[in-house]
Amino acid sequence: MDRRAFIGTLAGGLLAPPLAAEAQQAAGKVYRIGFLGPAAEGVYTDSLLSLSTGLRELGYVEGRNIVFEYRFAEDKYERLPDLAAELVRNKVDVIVVHSTPGTRAAKQATRTIPIVMVNVADPVGAGLVASLARPGGYITGVSNIDVGLAGKRLELLKEVLPKLSLVGVLRNPNNPSGELQFKETQAAARSLGIKSQLFDVRDRKELESAFSVMAKARADAFTVMGDPLFLSQQKHIANLATTTRLPSVFARNENVEAGGLMSYGPTFADQFRQAVTYVDKIFKGEKAGDLPVENPTRMYLVINLKTAKALGLTIPASLLLRADQVIE
Repeated sequence: MDRRAFIGTLAGGLLAPPLAAEAQQAAGKVYRIGFLGPAAEGVYTDSLLSLSTGLRELGYVEGRNIVFEYRFAEDKYERLPDLAAELVRNKVDVIVVHSTPGTRAAKQATRTIPIVMVNVADPVGAGLVASLARPGGYITGVSNIDVGLAGKRLELLKEVLPKLSLVGVLRNPNNPSGELQFKETQAAARSLGIKSQLFDVRDRKELESAFSVMAKARADAFTVMGDPLFLSQQKHIANLATTTRLPSVFARNENVEAGGLMSYGPTFADQFRQAVTYVDKIFKGEKAGDLPVENPTRMYLVINLKTAKALGLTIPASLLLRADQVIE
């Protein structure tokens, strides 16, 4: 679904006869919600629909008492400061922002507008908030705890590949959380007796180069640090993995749906639904810095059996039984 169709859906199908709460909200202020996304616009279609649907359930309807301002960096992270500044100039009432790079740009752009971050790996380690329980300032939101999950993802690969000895690690060095995730991955690799090889990937060209080197080095598999770039490039990554016959584990289920082997972590839909509560509380007068940062409510293990069969892999029955979703 393209953005015009998405906006049309929100303006049409979601604008049903108002609930009592909606009528009450409509009589008052029209809130402006800014959204800042580092990735390609299409990455956020379902997530933004989840956000809008959740807000509607609380009485906020686009075109009636809320208005959205969307900004997408299309994987060009250097654009994020200007896009964040645009939202500030447009006097939005709250900024909902995806990822560590996006949140950092929003934080630099304003000291007064509340910021609700979504899908951030380590808000404290990245210097975005003082603590999870007491964020302080004007930022709150939802962590995906990717740093803490990096080791678990390697363990899952080891279950599928008992003889795993060399794993490629893809990270975007433009994301401050990438280094935090990599350190955790390194520590897990050492404890599992696995060698790791780091590849810094900032764009499509470096992505292709990484796969070329992994193939020549005879890597057994690869893992991907959570980053918006790898969502934008999900189909290309899946194609490269198929060509090089490399099993994979990801942070996001979208990568598995595109053809990757496995993922473990929270879903975008859940994270954006959690963000709805923050937006509502802020509109009702609560300060962002007083609202504790939440961790994910649930983790999902997703396995693509079609990909496993193409790679000649047998997924252990014990792992399949633990899977929340199996793609066949």
